[in-house]
Amino acid sequence: MAYDLEEQDQLDALKAWWKVNSSRVTTGITILCVALIGFQGWQYYLNKQSSQASTEYELLQSYDLKDPKNTKTILALSGEMMDKLSSTPYAGRAALIAARTNYEAKDNKSAKAQLDWASKNAKEDAVKTIALLQLASIQTEEKDYDAALKTLSSQHDEAFEGLFLDLKGDVLLAQGKKPEAKQAYMDALTKLDAHGPYHRYTEHKLEATGS
Repeated sequence: MAYDLEEQDQLDALKAWWKVNSSRVTTGITILCVALIGFQGWQYYLNKQSSQASTEYELLQSYDLKDPKNTKTILALSGEMMDKLSSTPYAGRAALIAARTNYEAKDNKSAKAQLDWASKNAKEDAVKTIALLQLASIQTEEKDYDAALKTLSSQHDEAFEGLFLDLKGDVLLAQGKKPEAKQAYMDALTKLDAHGPYHRYTEHKLEATGS
């Protein structure tokens, strides 16, 4: 099939362009293919990790946390999940279980370390927020009030704001700051479910602060 002069010029231009740029195009295609394969491999790795984490978390939940005989196993399994499966949501949940186990065993130091880890590394905002709330609760029990208030001021899920304000009221009251505590309880009531049990509980604490 013969080409007219215009088509021949275009063909010659294309050949010239390909001669100059063929290596770049080939390299670009190679990089794209490698990236695609890498992405697919990464997705496979994540899916495999998620499946493994789900299985291990289900096993973790089967143990009675209050039975001292299970403490070593629970901590070992949760520690492995935090270390090797941290990219999955289950690692943060495992950290909460480990923290509770240590708390039941009177090891507050380890419990706080695991809650701190969860607050920074958990993949779910709710888990991060629960970790902060539990960490502040332990700090309050230990009378480390400044640390508790700092923890409660951390960014958290808005759905838990009422509980954060309620605990803040407890801390301020323990510090002897009754007016500030009263305000915190009042603010908490605006965030808590008006029909929920915690709302009434906070109301009692507000009433106890007096006028």
